[in-house]
Amino acid sequence: MKNLGQMLKQAQEFQGKMQEMQDQLAELEVTGSSGGGMCQVVLNGKGEAKKVSIDPALVSPDDAGVLEDLIVAAINDAKAKADERMRDEMQKLTGGLQLPPGMQLPF
Repeated sequence: MKNLGQMLKQAQEFQGKMQEMQDQLAELEVTGSSGGGMCQVVLNGKGEAKKVSIDPALVSPDDAGVLEDLIVAAINDAKAKADERMRDEMQKLTGGLQLPPGMQLPF
């Protein structure tokens, strides 16, 4: 039974570290850009958009479609960066523990 108690203790420690990591990710900000930096989007670690910056040179009625495409591209770029940072942090937390395919943390 010592092993079971030790496993429970480790599980509690892991849960605490997971919560700490999630709190840190909520404060993380990543910037995605498109159009050579003319459009930038800032997302937090949860993938929520926090800020959009658009170069004034892009604002023209004729360029509305281009501007919309650039915003989507910048959001996707920032989201990919946030996901990569989250994977890196999870790998640090799990000590390189390989999870089964398709299984992701946090659950």
